[in-house]
Amino acid sequence: MRILITNDDGISAPGLAVMEDIAAELAGPNGEVWVVAPAFEQSGVGHCISFTNPMMIAEMAPRRFAVQGSPADCVLAAKHDVMKNTPPDLVLSGVNRGNNSAENAVYSGTVGAAMEAALQGLPAIALSQYYGPRNKDLDDKFEAARQHGLHTVRTLLDKGVWSQDDYGIFYNVNFPPVPGSEVLGLRACRQGFRRDMGFGVKPHHSPSGRKFLWVTGAPQQQPTAEGSDADWNLKGYISVTPMRADLTAHDVLDALTMIE
Repeated sequence: MRILITNDDGISAPGLAVMEDIAAELAGPNGEVWVVAPAFEQSGVGHCISFTNPMMIAEMAPRRFAVQGSPADCVLAAKHDVMKNTPPDLVLSGVNRGNNSAENAVYSGTVGAAMEAALQGLPAIALSQYYGPRNKDLDDKFEAARQHGLHTVRTLLDKGVWSQDDYGIFYNVNFPPVPGSEVLGLRACRQGFRRDMGFGVKPHHSPSGRKFLWVTGAPQQQPTAEGSDADWNLKGYISVTPMRADLTAHDVLDALTMIE
């Protein structure tokens, strides 16, 4: 198996090293693991691509490339340049530092890379490690992902749905904020929504008097609807959410027939 790895935390991120270990075991001794990842952190860029600017790419080592661009850019670089003659069999994005459950998935560059892979006709899984009081002080904060990542990916490859539709399926996986020994299992579930929260901005002034705005988040331990991704994560389960890039609100279409 030939596996492409990318992320949004950057090519030097510890979560990428976790993913490399998972991919190496999955690929086996006769497989290949390729890394095409952002040269610098790209958290929160979503499915952004560098449409108006060229991106520099540098080979750091055999099968290891750094791209001055977004995670989606990295997938494009791999598919159409680095690996154009030998495309990957699977794209793994992550392991992200922090969760991409609920509304976080909309902003996530980790998820954005998996989305781009699916649009390019490649099977893809985004993987993220939730942080919380039960794992934030561990020596290895990625312990749950490290111990359960390989099994999770193998299970999806074996039992998951992989469509070849125009908007193919990709998967968003989040490991719970608990030690590896306390992970309770896998749950297939919908994307949640954290109410009464969201991103905002906080103004600051520099010594020169110029005004800057810092984007602010909210506590990630807030519960979501029962049976949704963050709900299962906070209960100690690995969430597996099938996704598509199709943004159509299909449930509303019938209600709009009166406008035709």
